[in-house]
Amino acid sequence: MELTVLGATGGIGQEIVRQALDAGHRVTAVVRNPAALTVTGEALRVVRADLTDPEAVRPAVADRDAVLSGLGARSRKDAGVATLLTRSLVRAMEGAGTRRLLVVSAAPVGPAPQDGLLDRSVRGIVSAVLKDVYADLREMEAEVARSTTDWTVVRPPRLRNGPLTGRYRTVVGGFPPKGRFVARADVAHAMLAMTGDPRTVKQGVGVAY
Repeated sequence: MELTVLGATGGIGQEIVRQALDAGHRVTAVVRNPAALTVTGEALRVVRADLTDPEAVRPAVADRDAVLSGLGARSRKDAGVATLLTRSLVRAMEGAGTRRLLVVSAAPVGPAPQDGLLDRSVRGIVSAVLKDVYADLREMEAEVARSTTDWTVVRPPRLRNGPLTGRYRTVVGGFPPKGRFVARADVAHAMLAMTGDPRTVKQGVGVAY
């Protein structure tokens, strides 16, 4: 497939690029700082662009089978960036006529799982501490849902660094019970698997161990 990845210098984004290349896909990575992308490959094209400008992004998403985004705030002070950059991406895709879009959100933004009291309490504390970040992600999800794209929102819990295992759970329209964490590599793997899965179109999908 011909894929475009945004947020390609982040933890999930770099894993998407790496795994997509390993699977034989052709990848365009749209970045602000090419030096921050450590992945290389003959089938990789790196494009430097102003991600706030849909016209600058449009050529990189035109004629692609799918666009995968790891864009988002890396701290509370960055709250708002997910909505801003995803809005630009959506406009670029709509202008180019590209349909398939997968974005990363977070588990607390989706439906509450039917977990025990402790899990619900921890979820509530985390949501309060990161309320600005999650408010940004909710608006990002709303922006995606209003678009004409064939979107999927992927909602992981607490992220960890670690090797790809392939042993994660996914729930379309919900969240895996007692799913407390997942590795960035497995989130990337799940997103690539969902790219061709029609069951995930216009759905939020929880992913966790």
